[in-house]
Amino acid sequence: MPRMKGGEVIAEYLVKQKVPYVFGICGHGNVGILDAMHAVRDEVTLVSPRHEQCAGHMADAYFRIRHQPVATLTSTGPGSANMVMSLATALSDSSAFLAITANVPTSQANRAPFQELYAHNQADFAQVLRPVVKRSFQPSRVDMLPLALRQAFDTMVTGRPGPVNLDIPYNVFQEEAETEVPPLSHVHGAHRPAASEADVARALELLAAARKPVFFIGQGTTLADAGPEISALQQRLGIPVITSPNGMGCVPADDPLTLGFIGRNGAYPANQAGRHADLVLCIGTRFDDRSSSTWHPGYSWNFPTTKLIQVDIDPAELGRNYPPTLGIIADAKAFAGQLNDALVSRSDLSPETWATWRAEIAGWQAEWDAFVRPNFSAITTPIRPEYVVGTLQAALPDDVILSLDSGVHHNWFMQFWRPRRPRSMLNSWGYSSMGFGVCGVLGAQLAAPDRPCVAVVGDGGFMMAPYVVATAVEYNLPCVWIVWNNFAWGAIRDLQYGLFEGREHGTAFYKGNQGPGGERYNPDFAAWARACGADGVTVTRSQDLAGAVEAAVRNRRPCVIDVHVDAEVRPPSTGTWQLPPIPFKEPVFGAPYRPS
Repeated sequence: MPRMKGGEVIAEYLVKQKVPYVFGICGHGNVGILDAMHAVRDEVTLVSPRHEQCAGHMADAYFRIRHQPVATLTSTGPGSANMVMSLATALSDSSAFLAITANVPTSQANRAPFQELYAHNQADFAQVLRPVVKRSFQPSRVDMLPLALRQAFDTMVTGRPGPVNLDIPYNVFQEEAETEVPPLSHVHGAHRPAASEADVARALELLAAARKPVFFIGQGTTLADAGPEISALQQRLGIPVITSPNGMGCVPADDPLTLGFIGRNGAYPANQAGRHADLVLCIGTRFDDRSSSTWHPGYSWNFPTTKLIQVDIDPAELGRNYPPTLGIIADAKAFAGQLNDALVSRSDLSPETWATWRAEIAGWQAEWDAFVRPNFSAITTPIRPEYVVGTLQAALPDDVILSLDSGVHHNWFMQFWRPRRPRSMLNSWGYSSMGFGVCGVLGAQLAAPDRPCVAVVGDGGFMMAPYVVATAVEYNLPCVWIVWNNFAWGAIRDLQYGLFEGREHGTAFYKGNQGPGGERYNPDFAAWARACGADGVTVTRSQDLAGAVEAAVRNRRPCVIDVHVDAEVRPPSTGTWQLPPIPFKEPVFGAPYRPS
């Protein structure tokens, strides 16, 4: 066997796995691998953003678009500690990347060298990451790297995807041993566990007995590329589909049976369908507090009165919050394909079976449209949120990838955005990380260089990572950031207003810290973009928005569009959400339903 340095083993394995990018920040702890990365620079490109958290969000977004993991590289100590946020985000949303972190040299372990964590165990940084990764590997010799690398890649993509950590003492990057580059990961995309014939038959029995069935799909459906199979079921059966944000785009958004998101800031028809359904076919998603109105019966769902078929590749999610009538451990694509095949011989299950149910849903859709649509054309200054969403829907190309940050703007997009393709609406859903949308758009652009990539981010979130514009200029990435500028931590300000009798404290931005009644303050985001070498535009009038967005996409240059949005208009709640023990609020539109 050849003698290889540890850094060379890692670099060559990344080449073998066809990993096109490493997103990383240099440091003394990983300088030993940079020479090996230089040797393979024509096959693996090192992209260096200005912060480690950004590197992780970029890798996360890349996987969400391509479903192929890339890697990150960070140094010992603070550099790797900055990865906790992005790893937690990826783990919560079942997204995979390999986080290579450096640690102190083995010869200095437990001696308190520079940046060692040693209070409980030597070189203990892997324990910092333990809650936010699927697995952490810590090879302490070069000859341990081949097994760790192969197992890391297998672990990332087996079953429910997730990030994996490879924590390496920095002497291992430069030490040599007789070793070989390990074989390719053998599981990527190959394992699609299916349901048993008995479970498929039982699912059909429950479906045949239902009068008001709905599908509920999410990230598991997107990750399995199960959109075509779910869409076929939607058409073949004429059954409505409710989506989590990460499931949006899997079924046609313009189909009247695609009801959108559910929960407090979901669409009214989705909540109505969930409340009144007698059977829910849940495929590849979770009943978290936001998609279930904090599990209050009658607001979004009515389990156990409503029967539940829950299909998930992760057995730990089955029955986590609602005991299923039928729980199935299976891949979303495999199960949906089985159901389609089984329906060929079932002439009793057709759209005619549920015609009355669809008519009821159409009535709810008409009520909702009459309530919300007038505001989509309202010309105001500052601009109404509905106008922003509607204008972007019309102005952005069909193949746009939308990278959304956490904030009040996300509530509006969950409620009203209609993605036209799968994998085209990126959300930090499970962990709701501010900065994900701001940084993730860079990774999305690298994953889809020919498609327009647009981040819609809050003013608060953008200020957490404004360096992204410099990175876009440095690497010639034509990303567009639309800053939803309402001069506040808007989502939390709205909560304050709703839950604490309108009192505001610590949630709005005022010049000179004047407080309520003072002059609102934010930096000039367009000027910041121009200082970085990007384009920058400020939009305060409704009629100027479409042109600014169309020009930014057409120019194919990094661009920031600072859009002043009316902070006094709040998303209409159609479900509820509780922060115990604070009492929850009733919906603004619609009412809970409790079957007698």
